[in-house]
Amino acid sequence: MDDNGFSDPYVKFQLGKEKYRSKFKSKTLNPKWLEQFDLRMYDDQTSQLEMTVFDHDVTGKDDFMGRAVIDLAKLEREATHTICQNLEDGAGMVRLLLTISGTAGSETITDLANYTPNPREREERVRNYGLLKSFNNIKDVGWLQVKVFKAQGLRAADFGGQSDPFCVLELVNSRLQTHTEYKTLNPQWNKIFTFNVKDIHSMLEVSVWDEDRDKKVEFLGKLSIPLLRIKNGERRWYALKDKKLIHRGKGAVLLEMDLIFNHTKSAVRTVNPREEKYMQPEQKFKISIMKRNIDRVSQIISSMMEGGRFLQSCFNWESTPRSITAFIVYLVVVWNFELYMLPITLLIVFLKNLVIAQILGAFKKEQVEDDYVDEDDDDDDDDKEKEEKKSFKEKLQAIQEVCLQVQQGMDMVASLGEKVKNTFNWTVPWLSGLAVIILAVGTIVLYLLPLRLLLLAWGINKFTKKLRKPNAISNNELLDYLSRVPSDSELLQYREYRPDLGGTTISKKKRQ
Repeated sequence: MDDNGFSDPYVKFQLGKEKYRSKFKSKTLNPKWLEQFDLRMYDDQTSQLEMTVFDHDVTGKDDFMGRAVIDLAKLEREATHTICQNLEDGAGMVRLLLTISGTAGSETITDLANYTPNPREREERVRNYGLLKSFNNIKDVGWLQVKVFKAQGLRAADFGGQSDPFCVLELVNSRLQTHTEYKTLNPQWNKIFTFNVKDIHSMLEVSVWDEDRDKKVEFLGKLSIPLLRIKNGERRWYALKDKKLIHRGKGAVLLEMDLIFNHTKSAVRTVNPREEKYMQPEQKFKISIMKRNIDRVSQIISSMMEGGRFLQSCFNWESTPRSITAFIVYLVVVWNFELYMLPITLLIVFLKNLVIAQILGAFKKEQVEDDYVDEDDDDDDDDKEKEEKKSFKEKLQAIQEVCLQVQQGMDMVASLGEKVKNTFNWTVPWLSGLAVIILAVGTIVLYLLPLRLLLLAWGINKFTKKLRKPNAISNNELLDYLSRVPSDSELLQYREYRPDLGGTTISKKKRQ
């Protein structure tokens, strides 16, 4: 639309009297907005969602670029739909994720009052995700059901000491929510939601928000639950945390979950690229994060140096018994070395760490707050509203971008080292068990087949992959596997606090 061959597009949405306008993206014909918003939908109003694209102009009237209408009545409720909507007259395509959720009233399909458990239905679902169905629809890994009962002890966000809370559940890009309970700190939602699981290593994010009259929402609390930690049928309280999932928040949510998945499909999915989550918090340079990443990298380097010092001490005969033992082991291993002994060595390390984990009480006690210090406040949202006008600020922003790249690079190096450590430490037993199975199979294959055949098979697969599957995404199976292993900073976000609602002790309730 502009003389330079580009446009500055933005989108207007309208549903009845509800409207939303996105930000404009400068000088592009393929904009990425990555914006999230809510429109209220009423039974007595239209179900036609109008979508209009305009080109932003500094002077004069904005230029019309294209239009489309989506009929919401044709879409299934309480499910997230990925829609690639073509604009009229071939004016382009807009991709969006759309969910009709948060329906009020007791007659909805998500209301627990209308839900009757059917054991046969669950048995059928278990069979569908059983071992015999491992190669049917390989992308359909599992099924998750979440019951959201209520919350207690929430933070007061409105005048009068009350809040208008609603609960949002997110599984990667799928997003569902409850209705809003008005003027209460102890809402009772009693809703039931289901998700299709595409990756067993995903996190279920549960957040509670306060609804305001001006359509804005205020954060009340959040928690993140790895799917592999879910205990089926356990009804329990989960303590809410802050936005960064580090410190304890106020209040707790009562949930019950049921997860069914196929282990073979999950293993195949583990060595393939993860699904990208579109709505991610904006990364910013912060001195506190840079310091922490430097410390993490330093710990990895010091561990490697410690191993080098140990090896050097054997060469220097600082301890005669240790050097004699190391020398004999070296001679025996080198003389009898075969390639299949490499995975056997890794298997021995896995089994040793498994025994240690079992002896020490396995998977660690509840951590006490607070060993983590973040020097920055949660006022980042205010910074987004400020526009940078002066050249000095632009130069400062360029410096910050370089520092941000260094910060992210150090985080990547530190995270990779921590993921390797956590793999061997059985931090996620399912992933470590999968590694043990792969290593055991690898040992047998290396013992039975010559190395040249294996290299030949690997090379043929890599060179012909694009010919066999033109749309396949290039990937590294080992890095895809490690991407599912949590780093130490991620483990900090996943840790759980004991719910404490004003001194009230909350006991766990299990389904009879």
